[in-house]
Amino acid sequence: MKQLTHLSLFSGIGGLDLAAEWAGFDAVGQCEWAEYPTKVLEKHWPDVPRWKDIRTLTGESFYGRTGRRTVDIISGGFPCQPFSVAGKQRGKEDDRYLWPEMLRVIRELKPKWVVGENVSGLIRGALTDILSDLEGAGYEARAYSSEARNVGGMFRGQRIAVVAASHNRGAFMRRNGEFSADGEIERCRNNNRRGKKKPDLWEWWQIEPRPYGMADGISCRVDRLRCLGNAVVPQQFYPIFKAIAEVENLYHGTK
Repeated sequence: MKQLTHLSLFSGIGGLDLAAEWAGFDAVGQCEWAEYPTKVLEKHWPDVPRWKDIRTLTGESFYGRTGRRTVDIISGGFPCQPFSVAGKQRGKEDDRYLWPEMLRVIRELKPKWVVGENVSGLIRGALTDILSDLEGAGYEARAYSSEARNVGGMFRGQRIAVVAASHNRGAFMRRNGEFSADGEIERCRNNNRRGKKKPDLWEWWQIEPRPYGMADGISCRVDRLRCLGNAVVPQQFYPIFKAIAEVENLYHGTK
């Protein structure tokens, strides 16, 4: 079985990296600007090459640090501030609109798959253009919606997943009917609704017992809260990575 590889952009504390790892992908590169989440990445993926600024991640720099010209999948939760209801929703006019940089990396490395992630405001702001950009770069793209509460989260947590397959993979998907991200997401949602015993991956988050006394404070509390607020719930994206891994394994098994 071929070992699948994964490069994450705008990695944060590694939510997409963890989901990809569960599905069988090896992390071969990460890119994260902020210092605190980078420390989290360094702790959990100490040997993975890392870039701070996506503008410095080029095809040549990727080859120089990994010895690879391409990768099976690129994922990225490009900054959500241009689309979030918590902000001014300036969309493409926002300086933090970095989808064009992610698209550049995709064009340079030509991965077999792309998984993008953002808040629901992306639908109004730029989703149509992003899907068009991916198609122009040689991919078949579609979008999915997933909510954290449907995979055990104690909040709604709606996220939009943009999934794109290179054209040869797209044809393989249609011919074999193997790509089932919608089905995987629905299966996990129904398991939670019916109260059936779930594997550890889908355990409901536990409510902590009520604390007594006074807390002296939590180390790096503001940084931790900011990271959690920006983070992806890995269980939301695991079904997508799992479905992609199944397609890849079947694809290589037929060659």
